[in-house]
Amino acid sequence: MTQPAPPSEPDSASGKTAPVKEKSLYEAHKKVYARSVTGRFATWRWILVWVTQIVFYGLCWLDWTGGRQAVLFDVVERKFYIFGLVFWPQDVFYLTILLIISALSLFLFTAIAGRLFCGYACPQTVYTEIFMWVEKLIEGDRPARMKLDAVPMSGGKFARKAAKHVIWVAIALWTGFTFVGYFTPIKTLIGSAMNWQLGPWETFWMFFYAFAIWGNAGFMREQVCKYMCPYARFQGVMFDPDTLIVTYDNERGEPRGPRSKKIDYKLAGKGDCVDCGICVQVCPTGIDIRKGLQYECIGCSACIDACDQVMDKMAYPRGLIRYSTEHALAEHWGTKQIITHIRRPRTLVYGTILCIIIIAAATGLTLRQPLKVDVIRDRATLAREVEDGLIENVFRLQVMNLAEAPRRFTLSVNGLDGIRIASETVIDMPPATTRAISVRVRVPDSAGKRGSHPIQFEIHAVDHDSVFVREKASFFLP
Repeated sequence: MTQPAPPSEPDSASGKTAPVKEKSLYEAHKKVYARSVTGRFATWRWILVWVTQIVFYGLCWLDWTGGRQAVLFDVVERKFYIFGLVFWPQDVFYLTILLIISALSLFLFTAIAGRLFCGYACPQTVYTEIFMWVEKLIEGDRPARMKLDAVPMSGGKFARKAAKHVIWVAIALWTGFTFVGYFTPIKTLIGSAMNWQLGPWETFWMFFYAFAIWGNAGFMREQVCKYMCPYARFQGVMFDPDTLIVTYDNERGEPRGPRSKKIDYKLAGKGDCVDCGICVQVCPTGIDIRKGLQYECIGCSACIDACDQVMDKMAYPRGLIRYSTEHALAEHWGTKQIITHIRRPRTLVYGTILCIIIIAAATGLTLRQPLKVDVIRDRATLAREVEDGLIENVFRLQVMNLAEAPRRFTLSVNGLDGIRIASETVIDMPPATTRAISVRVRVPDSAGKRGSHPIQFEIHAVDHDSVFVREKASFFLP
C-alpha cells in the first residue's frame, strides 16, 4: 500500500511547489549533564542531604522503651509506634490531621518562597544529589562525562560505568532495606536477611523501592520533576507576584554578551550577563533561568551560586540571579521591603490556620487517654431472666491499653437502680494490647419501665486515677 504524499505549499521565490516539513509535537529527550557547583546554596543542599539521610537511615535503629524500635509501623499487629506514642487503626483521625498539616505547610512555604521543598528536601532531589556525587567521583565532572559518553564502549569505559552502577545499586538496596525496616523491626529484618529467610513481601518491597531509587535518581532525574511530579503542574496557582523565587534580573543583565574584563562594558552598551551559559550547565533540569520562571525550575539555586562565582571573577556585584519577587524586580525593592511583603493576607491565613491545627493536634495528643473501650451488645440474646428474678443483658467490651506498660483496670456500671456486673470487674492488660471481654449486667425486674434504658460503663486504671473512660450503652428490660 502506497503512502500518501506529504502536503505541499508554493515556494515564493521560484513559484514551484515545495513539500511542507513535518514538525514533531514532542521534543526528543536530551540528557542533562549537570555541572557541579559550590556556594552557600549548594552547602545548604548538602546539609539537608545529610540531615534527611541521617534521620532516615538512623531512626529505625533507635531503641525505645523495652527494646522496642522507636519508630515502627507494625502493619501485621495494626499498631504504629512513634517514640512514646502508640497509634491504632481507630486513631486514623491523627493521620488525617497530619495530612492536613502537611498540605497547609506546603501551601505556606510555596506562597512564601516557591519550591523550597523540591530544591532541598524532596527525596528525588536528595538521592539525585547523592547519585550525581558518585557519578562525578567515578566519571568526572560535566565535560569528562560528556566526553566519556561520546566515545565507543571500551574496557575502561565499561569498568567506570560498571563501578558507578555497583555503587548506585548498593545505595538503592540499602535504602530499600531501611524502608522495609520501618515496617518489620530492623534487627529482625537484618537477621532474616543474613540467614536468607526474608519473607515474600519484605523481599518485594525492598527490591521495588531500590529499583525506584536506582531508576529515578540514576536515569530519569529531571524527567521525574518535569513530567511525573504533580506539584510542578499546580505550583503556578500557589505563586503570586510577592512569592520569593529564583529570578534573573533582566534589566541589569541585558543586553548580554561576552566581553573582556578590561573594557568598560557599560560604555559598550552591554549588561552584566556575560552569556557564559554556566547557569544552564549547573541546572539539574536543564532550563535557562534567563527566560523567566518556568515550571521545571525546582528552586535549588544552583544557578545563583554559579552566577555569583562568575560575577566575582568579573568584579561585578553579585545578585544578577537571586531570590527575589516579581514586584521587587519591577519596583527595585530592597531586602527589607521584600520581607515586609511576605506578610500578606495569603500567608497570614495559611500561617494562622496551620498554627491552630498544630496546637489543637498537640493538645489532643497530650490529653489523649491511654485507654480506649468499645461497647457492643451481644446480639445473640437481647435480654434474659436469671436467678432471683433478675434481668440480664450481655455486652462485649473491647478494651485497648494504649500505654507501653501493664495496667490493671476496674470495671463498673451505673444508670439503673440496683444495677451490677455479674462477671469479672478487674481487668489485667499487658502493654499495648487489646482484649475482648464478655460482661454480664443484671438489674432487678422492678428497676424501670419496659424498654431500653441508658447506662454507662466506667473503666478506671488502678494505678492512675486520671486514666478512665466512660462509655454509653443501653439496657433492655423485656
